[in-house]
Amino acid sequence: MNRRELVNEIKTKKSVLCVGLDTDLTKIPKHLLKQEDPAFAFNKAIIDATKDYAVSYKINTAFYEAQGIKGWQSLAKTIEYIPKNIFTIADAKRGDIGNTAEQYALTFFKAFPCDSVTVAPYMGKDSVQPFLQFDGHWAIVLGLTSNAGSADFQLQQCGDELLYEKVLKTVASWGSPENLMFVIGATRTEQLQHIRKMLPDHFFLVPGVGAQGGDVPTVCENAMNADGGILINVSRGVIYVSNGEDFAEKAGIAAKEYQQQMAVYL
Repeated sequence: MNRRELVNEIKTKKSVLCVGLDTDLTKIPKHLLKQEDPAFAFNKAIIDATKDYAVSYKINTAFYEAQGIKGWQSLAKTIEYIPKNIFTIADAKRGDIGNTAEQYALTFFKAFPCDSVTVAPYMGKDSVQPFLQFDGHWAIVLGLTSNAGSADFQLQQCGDELLYEKVLKTVASWGSPENLMFVIGATRTEQLQHIRKMLPDHFFLVPGVGAQGGDVPTVCENAMNADGGILINVSRGVIYVSNGEDFAEKAGIAAKEYQQQMAVYL
């Protein structure tokens, strides 16, 4: 999916909602465990209930990889089931160089065809560039995260700037707003506006809204641009609102509520 198509979806739905499919078999409704593929059964119902309000789905691959072959099969079926007008993210956080990075890109752009994949930039340009060689696909690079450990490196002084600032500026020069996004945590309120000024045109994937304490108005007011420019990820706050037989219905209601909050800014 190219930028124009993504922006059109945002404007059409008046939404920047990204639903995180962090599908944990210990948390899904118990009645689904009788299904042949419980993870896919859960995902299918969630997608059906939320697709009118979401412009993106983020699939955290760890929850599928941990299930071995069956998990990869669930992952493949989930990717195939997501409507083609909705932006897909393989949240795999890959970070390696050369032909290994190329194989990771082929994994998530061809074998398990998603629009984008999350990438860790610690190894430098040759760990990111292979993901930028595929038209219509994106690298979503870790920029400033909201976990406590981010202070260990990201917020350390690096010359006359903080390390995360250097990372954002440097990585931005490797691609363009057409194929690069950045992960910026929603709980980093004080930096959202600052980062938007640094990178006026790039999209940000913003996790941390809902269970982690971030909120839609703060993110929209500080990080949106003319194209929307953000994808606000909500996982637990949508997919695990209920663990009963009404789980999909409740997920749809939650997604609609988030979309309505976002529509005010679009």
